[in-house]
Amino acid sequence: MNAPLLQVRNLRVEFGQQLAVRDVNFDLFAGETVGLVGESGAGKSTLARALLRLLQPAQGSVELAGVDLLKCPPAVMRAQRRHLQIIFQDPLASLNPRMTVGDAIAEPLLIFEPELTAAARRGKVAAMLERVSLTADMASRYPHEFSGGQCQRIGIARAAVLRPNLLVCDEAVSSLDVSIQGQIINLLLDLQQEMGMAILFISHNLAVVRHLSHRVLVMYLGKLVEVASSEALFAAPVHPYTRALLAAVPRIPPVEGAPAPLAETSLSADSIAHGCAFRDRCPYALPLCASTDPPLSEIAAGRWVACHRSHETLNPLS
Repeated sequence: MNAPLLQVRNLRVEFGQQLAVRDVNFDLFAGETVGLVGESGAGKSTLARALLRLLQPAQGSVELAGVDLLKCPPAVMRAQRRHLQIIFQDPLASLNPRMTVGDAIAEPLLIFEPELTAAARRGKVAAMLERVSLTADMASRYPHEFSGGQCQRIGIARAAVLRPNLLVCDEAVSSLDVSIQGQIINLLLDLQQEMGMAILFISHNLAVVRHLSHRVLVMYLGKLVEVASSEALFAAPVHPYTRALLAAVPRIPPVEGAPAPLAETSLSADSIAHGCAFRDRCPYALPLCASTDPPLSEIAAGRWVACHRSHETLNPLS
C-alpha cells in the first residue's frame, strides 16, 4: 500500500481545562474519502481546524506528505497551505461580501501563483466557474446575488482552483436543500476523480457519508471510538455508540430487529476524566468501563474499535 498522504498521531486539542480532541490517530490516503461522524459537540470541526493549523493543538503531529504541519516554520507552513483547503458549512458567510466572486476565486492564485498574468488568472477563474456549473460572466457579481447552492459552488471553486491534495468539507452540504445536496456531492466526487485529491468529509448525514466515503471515523467526546470501511461499518457496527448512531436514523418502514436508539443522559466530569466516556449511556457497560478508558485497538484487518467488549459486539449482543 502507498504511504498515507496525511498521518495524524496522538493529536490533542485543549481549551483551558476543556479537552476537545483526545489522542486522535488516523491515516488518509491520496484519492480517498474519509467520513467523520458524531454528535454535535463531539469535536469534529475542532479536529478539522487543528489538522489545518487554524488552531494550535496541545500535542501530537499532523504530517502531510512527510511534513509535520504542527512543527514546521511559518514559511514552510505557508507554502503547504496551497495543498490544504476547506469548505465551510455556511456558504454565504464563508465569502467576503465586499469581494466579487471572481476576486474571491482569484485570491489563492494571487498568493500562491504570483507569476500568473492578470489575463491568465481571469482565464483560470472563468474555467473554474464553468467547472462548477456556473458561468464565466458571473465573476463580476457579489455573493449576495447568488443562492446558497451557488455560493457553495463558488466556495468549492475557490478551494479547488489550486488543485489541493487534501480537501476538508466541514458540513459542506448540511445547510442546503436536499436536491442541491445531491448536486454538490456529485460535483465533489467529479473533482476528486479529476484531481486525485483526498477528502475528509464531516457530516451528520449518515446516508451522505455512506455514499461518499471509503472509510468512516466515528468520534465521541473528542475521541475516535470506531474506524472501519464504510461497507463494514454500516453493515455491522461494533462500538455501542456507532450502533446507537445508526439506530437513530429514521427508517420507513422500520427495519425488523434494528437496535433501539440509546437514551440521552447527562455526562458527568468523571465520565470524561476516568474510564469510558460513553459508559453512562451504554447498555453493555462493565465495572471495568468506569475505571479504564479503552484504547482504540485493531480487532480485524482495517477495523479499529475503542471498547472493552469489542470482541463481543463484533457479533450481536443480547
